[in-house]
Amino acid sequence: MTDTLLRSVALPDLDADARVRADDRSHVFHSWSAQALIDPLPVAAGEGATFWDYAGNAYLDFSSQLVNLNLGHQHPDLVEAIQRQAGRLATIQPSMASDVRGELARRIADVAPDGFEKVFFTNGGADANENAVRMARAVTGRRKVLSAYRSYHGNTTTAISLTGDPRRWANEPGDGSVAHFFGPYPYRSAFHATTPEEESQRALEHLEQVIVLEGASTIAAIVLETIVGTNGVLVPPAGYLAGVRALCDKYGIVWIADEVMVGFGRVGEWFAFQAFDVAPDLITFAKGVNSGYVPLGGVVISERIAAHFDTVSFPGGLTYSGHPLACAVGVATFEVFERDGILERVRDLGKRVVEPHLRDMASRHPSVGDIRGMGLFWAIELVRDRGTREPLVPFNASGADAAPVTAVAAACKRGGVWPFTHFNRVHVAPPLVISEDDLGRGLDVIDGALDEADAALA
Repeated sequence: MTDTLLRSVALPDLDADARVRADDRSHVFHSWSAQALIDPLPVAAGEGATFWDYAGNAYLDFSSQLVNLNLGHQHPDLVEAIQRQAGRLATIQPSMASDVRGELARRIADVAPDGFEKVFFTNGGADANENAVRMARAVTGRRKVLSAYRSYHGNTTTAISLTGDPRRWANEPGDGSVAHFFGPYPYRSAFHATTPEEESQRALEHLEQVIVLEGASTIAAIVLETIVGTNGVLVPPAGYLAGVRALCDKYGIVWIADEVMVGFGRVGEWFAFQAFDVAPDLITFAKGVNSGYVPLGGVVISERIAAHFDTVSFPGGLTYSGHPLACAVGVATFEVFERDGILERVRDLGKRVVEPHLRDMASRHPSVGDIRGMGLFWAIELVRDRGTREPLVPFNASGADAAPVTAVAAACKRGGVWPFTHFNRVHVAPPLVISEDDLGRGLDVIDGALDEADAALA
């Protein structure tokens, strides 16, 4: 812990730990949880890629909290931006003009593709997707929306309906105008493909069949995570996104790129789709735009769609749209990215450090079936048998069924790394500012923790 942090937080502090636990367990209702079956870790402090509990235990944050803390804990530039903005204008309603809101919108437009000039700000990723779908429906006059089974798009009504993973199930029925399809997943191809090229071609053929059978004239939008996040870090094979673009053009469908998790540097690009030389019609973002220091999301709007609302009122809005404190941190984020070469750094660390480490792990651990990713966003897929590719734990496993992956996570924590695990995978998503030494150390801890997965194969 640095001297600055030591002066501000005296650890260990077991009395504080007890107070935080008592208040949390008595009064806080947690998301996605059976309340009596959880034991949230009280966090006392954070700095850079590390956070501490009240017992003084340090953890490398290899999940960037919820893959949003791109510039790490307590970044001094971001903290200062909040303090400076709060000192002169803490808040203002969205119908008035704000200097930091306008500047952040301009900066986002500058890094978006040509033809994207307008930004609608939201409070986070779910309402960004909600409002993007609302725009697509208004412009096309159609209702239906397509999304992938392996996806997560948020917890509001349409966003959870778009979501393909099991979090959708208990929330049904939701938006009845959503249909799902299979996206590409070369390691577990739904199309019996044997090469990435076949996977791309067959996934596009399947998507076109879904479009036709659902009624092309009824479909307003296709919503896609550019790189699937929580559901697998699935990098689209070459040609797939270009094919989606072509299908949308052919059938008059709006392509919404969900960049909530992968935008703003996570894979070494401002927006992940830029790595594939394509452009959508609407871009949704949140998380990394300001590392979640103050809630913020939004939709970047192409000129064609924005023009529709020049003389037609957009039927939506939020009290805190473009909140000055959030936007001030967003502006500071751009300044840090540009000054510190964050995009270049992420690409370098991904290729030079993360990928070789993971490939080495895969060569030595029989439980590792696949590794995949870009930049500082990777997945280690764990299997019981490399030949059959049977997952180490069943789909949507919990309790005893999830024990082998739970053991891997516990071993990571004992080694001082807070991991991101989901189903049969360990994800690697540290803050983009992590030092090379800490990155290597964290990967070494994960390497050791995989012994637990190997032991489950015996």
